[in-house]
Amino acid sequence: MPLTGKERRHLRALGHHLEPVVLVGQSGVTEGVIAAVEQALNDHELIKVKINEGPDGRHEVADRIAADTGSDLAQLLGRTALFFKRRKLKSHFEDILKGPHEPKAVPKPAEEKKPRRR
Repeated sequence: MPLTGKERRHLRALGHHLEPVVLVGQSGVTEGVIAAVEQALNDHELIKVKINEGPDGRHEVADRIAADTGSDLAQLLGRTALFFKRRKLKSHFEDILKGPHEPKAVPKPAEEKKPRRR
């Protein structure tokens, strides 16, 4: 299921401080790059990838990585791409990214205060 605008915005905020963990070099997207991105997504769920000069443009590279790894492209800013792929078990983002079909927690009503005697 693709990310909503609010989910993307929240992921961009969470990914702001991250450093790129995978670098795409002159050869472009290779099997090694895809394997490294998949491993990093399994470990962290939210990663940055630095896209250097290569045979393809940065948009094509980012789209290909997202398609080959089954991840979502949360942001492409300059030559840095932010990818997200939720784990099936023990995801750190379950409570952050609630789907529209899941009910949201309803806060308990505050207890009424009794008036103080003077």
